[in-house]
Amino acid sequence: MGLDPDDLYEVDSDVPDLTGAVLMHHFEGFMDAGSAGRLLAEHLLGGEHRVIARFDVDRLIDYRSRRPTMTYAVDHWEDYDAPELVVHLLHDADDTPFLLLSGPEPDHDWERFCRAVRNLVERWGVRLTAGFHGIPMGAPHTRPLGVTAHATRKDLVGEHQPLPNRLQVPGSLAALLEYRLGEWGHDAVGFAAHVPHYLAQSTYPASSLVVLDALGRSTGLSLAEGELRAAAELADAEINRQVAESDEVADVVRALERQYDTFIEASERGSLLAESVEHMPTAEELGSQFERFLAEQNGGDGPER
Repeated sequence: MGLDPDDLYEVDSDVPDLTGAVLMHHFEGFMDAGSAGRLLAEHLLGGEHRVIARFDVDRLIDYRSRRPTMTYAVDHWEDYDAPELVVHLLHDADDTPFLLLSGPEPDHDWERFCRAVRNLVERWGVRLTAGFHGIPMGAPHTRPLGVTAHATRKDLVGEHQPLPNRLQVPGSLAALLEYRLGEWGHDAVGFAAHVPHYLAQSTYPASSLVVLDALGRSTGLSLAEGELRAAAELADAEINRQVAESDEVADVVRALERQYDTFIEASERGSLLAESVEHMPTAEELGSQFERFLAEQNGGDGPER
């Protein structure tokens, strides 16, 4: 408890004034259905940016649980893909600065890491932190993707509908960071894209788009879609092609659509009960059939992207 959290990172000496900036974060290693978070982080970093802070991964990462890649060439080691946990400085389409903390989720010192992030938030005058990733849901890809939003204050959630119940789930650093920042009086929000669970192991750009939109609405930043839109359209076209080539899979998709539509209709009436749902296969049963079909078409890897 007595260890100084500032020892975990180094900050560049020429960081500009960031008062009022947004700090986004995505950590690899936790649940990220459809690679929603990873794709979005890569998209954001596709433009001009620079690193302004680096965390000491030697203290935070268990290399034996996630061994970095090394390249062997003929008779010598040619390259080492060193893990990095860094804060990037970026600008949106209106040249407004914002920050992105990305890299592997730390294996150690979660509480100390959270205190280190708090120190950076206070040092730079960050007004809001925002995390993002994807979660699998029993919904068809032919319906609008949903987003689960959570925050340290109710008004930060905005128009997003809350979950109707309480859940106990395995913890993550992103969740703990949001929780601790709230305790320390800082605003924090998180967004989880709803990814059809038969596509959870695939790369599904549409899930990144829905999170990008949620982030833009929440933060006020002007975040361009860029190549994400084209990638999502290509992915959807490939999925639809595979569905069209199989009557069996088309039936599965229609069944998922009916279940989804019934749930939405019941929700709008204020009731989550509907007679037709009782006699339908569950989303998990229907989705597993679709997932097996997609795996068979691509050698077990899901839809190609």
